Amino acid sequence: MDARNIGLRNIEVADTRICSIDGENGKLIYRGYDILDLVNHSSFEETAYLLLFGELPSPEGLEDFSRRLREARSIPEPIIRNLKTRPQRARPMDVLQSCVSELADYDLNMEDDSKESNIRRAIILIAKLPAIVSAWNRIRKGNNIVDPLEEGSHACNFLYMLRGTLPTPEEAKVFDICLILHAEHSFNASTFAAREIASTRAHMYACIGGAVGALSGELHGGANIQVMKMLLEIDDVSNVEKWVETRLQHGGRIMGMGHAVYRTTDPRAEILSRLSSAMSKQTGTKWFEITERIENFTRKYMLENKRQAIYPNVDLYSASLYYSMGIPMDLNTPIFAISRISGWCAHIIEEKFAEAAPKPALYRPKAVYVGKYCGPMGCEYTPIQNRE
Repeated sequence: MDARNIGLRNIEVADTRICSIDGENGKLIYRGYDILDLVNHSSFEETAYLLLFGELPSPEGLEDFSRRLREARSIPEPIIRNLKTRPQRARPMDVLQSCVSELADYDLNMEDDSKESNIRRAIILIAKLPAIVSAWNRIRKGNNIVDPLEEGSHACNFLYMLRGTLPTPEEAKVFDICLILHAEHSFNASTFAAREIASTRAHMYACIGGAVGALSGELHGGANIQVMKMLLEIDDVSNVEKWVETRLQHGGRIMGMGHAVYRTTDPRAEILSRLSSAMSKQTGTKWFEITERIENFTRKYMLENKRQAIYPNVDLYSASLYYSMGIPMDLNTPIFAISRISGWCAHIIEEKFAEAAPKPALYRPKAVYVGKYCGPMGCEYTPIQNRE
């Protein structure tokens, strides 16, 4: 089997109008708009609208969309009761995945799989995921759940529900940018999982549940947690070079460095680096300095040892940024989901309603069988009493 095809690498499986990645030049495009323009001029709500509807909203359209998100923020009371029965050790991504599945129980029009109903479900999911993550974090810590704000941005509302106090405008803006950066990234593992499930005509909650499960893995969304564990283990900037060198000499990976698509710096990492630097100075934490030294020394080591150059990805600086903001480490990946839900929903709708040609079909890749082979007709069955 061609090694380039393992894991479907470089295999084109569908057309899309949602996202374009130029890995050679470090460009990320949402629906035709450069991520740098969206970060500088847009908001998460507007970006989510763009992903779902394919165009930027009018002022009235954005206000209506934002209002629908605000009105859908609350979690059904039975789901809150169920959360209170979960063991405190339950992992946030597992909790989130199960709650997504539960949300289907409260959709009174599950038989309606029209585009309009799926957009309604997308708005529900975008609105409720932050409430689920923040509620679980407070429940497991023995704190009361904080009701969502009736006003306020998506980013501000999440930080408020998580902490119980309003964030500063600067914090809310930083978090809003983080949500924009993580909102979409073409056919990554979790998005592909969502689209593959959608190709079976499963409902949106089932598709999103599968995407959450895929995102939880340490080679995907879980990588940002591994980055923070690395930073905590290194602990001091003076320990970076020895730690990284030892790791690489023994064939280990430096989490947050390298990407399956980008052959230069991930454009999201450049933005997150600046945000992490600013937040580190504001809070007086050391994590940005350690992260920056990891990036620089890793790149230097690879060059000096004539290895393939690697560059930082989205996880490297998001870990130190969130930690400096006082966000629990194991919420890094759920926060990823809070943002990526907008991209997932856009892809599910595209998969279901053939926004791009050709019309999507049931995903059914072919495998190369390399298992046990006993002869032209296969293995001969031996009754159990005759086996040695």
